[in-house]
Amino acid sequence: MTFAMTSFAEVAILLVMAAGIGLVGTLLRQPLIVSFIAVGLLAGPSALDVVHSDAQIDLLSELGIAVLLFLVGIKLDVKLIRSLGAVSVLTGLGQVAFTAFFGYLIGLGLGLDHITSLYVAVALTFSSTIIIVKLLSDKREIDALHGQIALGFLIVQDLVVVLAMIVLSAIGIGSAEAGHGGGSVLTVLVAGVAMVAAVVLFVRYAANPLTERLAQAPELLVIFAIALAALFAAVGDTVGLGKEVGGLMAGVALASTAYRETIAARLAPLRDFLLLFFFIALGATLDLSLLGAHVAGAVIFSAFVLIGNPLIVLAIMGAMGYRKRTGFLAGLTVAQISEFSLIFIAMGVSLGHVADDALGLVTMVGLVTIAVSTYMISYSHQIFALFEPVLGIFERKGTPREPTEAGAHRDQSFSVILFGLGRFGTAIGLRLKKRGIAVLGVDFNPLAVARWRELGLEAEFGDATDPEFVAELPLRGVKWLVSTVPIHPTGLSHEDARRTLFQLARASGFSGQIAAASHGAAETELLFGSGANLVLEPFHDAADRAVDLLCGATEAERTEIPEISTEGRLTA
Repeated sequence: MTFAMTSFAEVAILLVMAAGIGLVGTLLRQPLIVSFIAVGLLAGPSALDVVHSDAQIDLLSELGIAVLLFLVGIKLDVKLIRSLGAVSVLTGLGQVAFTAFFGYLIGLGLGLDHITSLYVAVALTFSSTIIIVKLLSDKREIDALHGQIALGFLIVQDLVVVLAMIVLSAIGIGSAEAGHGGGSVLTVLVAGVAMVAAVVLFVRYAANPLTERLAQAPELLVIFAIALAALFAAVGDTVGLGKEVGGLMAGVALASTAYRETIAARLAPLRDFLLLFFFIALGATLDLSLLGAHVAGAVIFSAFVLIGNPLIVLAIMGAMGYRKRTGFLAGLTVAQISEFSLIFIAMGVSLGHVADDALGLVTMVGLVTIAVSTYMISYSHQIFALFEPVLGIFERKGTPREPTEAGAHRDQSFSVILFGLGRFGTAIGLRLKKRGIAVLGVDFNPLAVARWRELGLEAEFGDATDPEFVAELPLRGVKWLVSTVPIHPTGLSHEDARRTLFQLARASGFSGQIAAASHGAAETELLFGSGANLVLEPFHDAADRAVDLLCGATEAERTEIPEISTEGRLTA
């Protein structure tokens, strides 16, 4: 007796596989995109062959692409684009041009035809914003200088993605392979202008009042956003512009509203869920028996992305006057291709411009570069220390564009040097200043340094894990070195910037005492074992102070300067 598997059963099996393989990938600290493609490969005809409901999976896949492009569009803020610095624009465009040009030449050298080489080259220029932001956030480097620069040129790449897909849709107008229903170029052009005009009118007259009304019921706001994305995608598909461009324009229509961040946050999980089916559909179309023919090409293209992209970013930033450390850390973020690369090639396949083999080749490159770059970004500081001796050619003398003043306070004396100028660090600094104690603040976030200086406090921009920077600090005579830098709670990297700072400070001749902030008992013990003389526990200390106030502690008790017990904890 045989049982026919229903579409519901197929989807259930795929979800179970995605959860299981995703768990394994998480244990290996790999992005979900790698696990999702692996699910597609295993579920496809070359392995378990459980995917037969092609129409249903393709529908969910197309809706996922529409939501993905919608979220790209909703992030395209004109003010943000205008605020991009020259380094982000030049680095972003330079990396795109370099990768596209040399990628095209490599493709020709591997025997690919001109069109396929061009498609593959353009696909290799896109880096995964989702993966990069996640990894930098895990390492608490999203606000660091190299993190901000990386976000800037990722925005430039997103703009290139938009332009590339619009151009690709224009090329496919009227093409039978595109499946958009045909129509003359003039008809599609008029329809496109009409859609743009509709977006402009919507933004001008309806977007803000409508979203304000809908925001009273958050669930309705999310449903409206999905409906708008699906509607514009359907219209774009009908008139010949494509679902991708339609979804993008829907996002742009809501980009100027006050609720854009709320919408984006609510739709992000739905995007990830629906994109699962895109990657499953992608993996299911790949024939594992044919991928072996692309191994050599995939290895060469992967090496080009993993090595060439970081080097061009490092070279451009070095020429603009940034330090080799900043350029190297920013460059590592573009050492992979993105989900847009696969969507771009898939569009080319649907247009009949390239064969399925090209999609298999780029998918293999994606799997390799995303997997390897995850480790590269996670262990970026260790990798930099390994290659630092040979990176001097990428740094101009004086690094005029680097907003650091290492050594600027060398002739001044401070009682306290405080690393980490967030809310806790700023509160400590202001109270030390109020008591007449000279304090120097240090942070790797230029905005945090600027805020400190606005408060009338001395500050330097620098990296607590940079040996050269720490050695230039005015450590002589300093009584306390305080770190409020948070530990990395997730991610591959187990580097603790505080412990590194302790070692570098002692190696530079610091003989004072060290204090660090902790958020847990295990962390506290680890810091004591690493050489901390005092561990601050903000939540416990604040609770102790609150209890004193609630119990009616006298003013003298509340202003008494705390002493340090033999265990290194604050005592009343």
